[in-house]
Amino acid sequence: MKKPHIIFIVADQLRYDMLGRGITPNIDSLARDGVLFDRAYCSCPLCVPSRGSIFTGTYPSRNGSMINPWLEQDGAYGLVSRSFETFYELMERSGWDCMHSGKQHLFTKGGKLEERPEGKTRWLSTAKTYLELLKADGVRAPGGDRFRSFVPELAGGRYTRVCRYSNPTTGCYEPGEKYYFDGYFTEKALEGLRTRDLGKPLFLSAMYLAPHPPLDVPEPYYSAVTKEEVCLPDNVGKWYDHQSPLQMYNLTGVVGTKYDLKQWKESWRVYMGLVRLLDDQVGKLLEELKCQGIYDDSLIVFTSDHGEMLGSHRLFQKMCMYEESVRTPVYLKFPQNYMSGRNIQTPVSQVDLMPTLCGYLGIELRHEPDGTSLLPMIEGAEGGRDIMIQFDGNGSRSNFQRCILRGGYKLIVDLFKDETYYELYNVLKDPQETCNLLFGEESREMQQIAASMLEALGIHMEDTKDPVRITDRDLKTFVETYSNLSQGTM
Repeated sequence: MKKPHIIFIVADQLRYDMLGRGITPNIDSLARDGVLFDRAYCSCPLCVPSRGSIFTGTYPSRNGSMINPWLEQDGAYGLVSRSFETFYELMERSGWDCMHSGKQHLFTKGGKLEERPEGKTRWLSTAKTYLELLKADGVRAPGGDRFRSFVPELAGGRYTRVCRYSNPTTGCYEPGEKYYFDGYFTEKALEGLRTRDLGKPLFLSAMYLAPHPPLDVPEPYYSAVTKEEVCLPDNVGKWYDHQSPLQMYNLTGVVGTKYDLKQWKESWRVYMGLVRLLDDQVGKLLEELKCQGIYDDSLIVFTSDHGEMLGSHRLFQKMCMYEESVRTPVYLKFPQNYMSGRNIQTPVSQVDLMPTLCGYLGIELRHEPDGTSLLPMIEGAEGGRDIMIQFDGNGSRSNFQRCILRGGYKLIVDLFKDETYYELYNVLKDPQETCNLLFGEESREMQQIAASMLEALGIHMEDTKDPVRITDRDLKTFVETYSNLSQGTM
């Protein structure tokens, strides 16, 4: 097989329900020309560990990258072990002309990928080069103090520090698209495409920041969506009975519970404009591929590292296990004459991407991936297995969550300090996850389903050398205890 060009596009913090609704025509075209996995899930709803999983095909607890390594005390927990080969390294040794433009949040214990002396990838742009551009031109970066809120965070699981993280505040970024993260990243990617080695197949990694906050967005995107066009999902601004109260110890609840529906509607309006900006950037890349006559010969991957709550369950950002946070559809546009126009509803994981690409390309990673190839499913075979997701804190190990999906059921295990809280949902019947099935008339039957899923989750955690242990598994006592506690009002 002739080696195809590979274009790997990853958005940041993109809600799955933004796609296919008319505001992302360029991204949606990839689904029409390829295969859409509508129920794909990240391995972790956080930037760095999610990308570590995507680009190695392994779970965070196995490869070692479990948090964002911002805090020195816990920083080692955000780095992929050097015993795991990244997709960049695989492409380099397999003969592709490799280039990267955009956010670089794949960190390894061997040092930064872009600083490897033996590396063959051309680093067209990163967040560092973007900031250097702004400094040289005397232009401010998007965001600022009013776009961040104070949040408590445990360091080393023991000591509380105060951090500042993004909030839903909106604004218009007056320097314009030229100086916005993704406009710059796209221009550098286009420069790379136009100067590629014509004697080799191309590998372009395009890592966008949009629609990640701050919601400080340039025109025309700031005004692209009117208030009348915004229709909020029913679960925005609502805290449900038997939703985990431990979320109030996490950034999601600390920030998200401060906002009312009027404020969420404005955040949604600007966020949707930022999604349109993302789609336009993707459209520019696709147009360049078509102008060069290589679109039909390209394998194009589109996904997002995770989603965004944006007020659903009265939460903000990601860092939790609800659909809005962990469901990240995958689009695979294969070279012409393979597969197109398929919509697969079977749940899959992003750890399956590397085995799928390796299987199609006929090459192997130097380590054993945790995922499985999706090619048989693409070609019509029945599939399906338990999907596992983990969260170990943001900038430090503190708030732990584990999740297992089995068919339509999703079991969430939320852990903070010595407390464990369980949620069970049927996401096919209750896609907005409003009814925790462990409480109610069918509680006994639901406890049995949850117990079976919890056993499988425990085996997975042992197999992947997960340092976290779920010790309190008495679901009957859990239900009785929390049934007798007042829920209060939100």
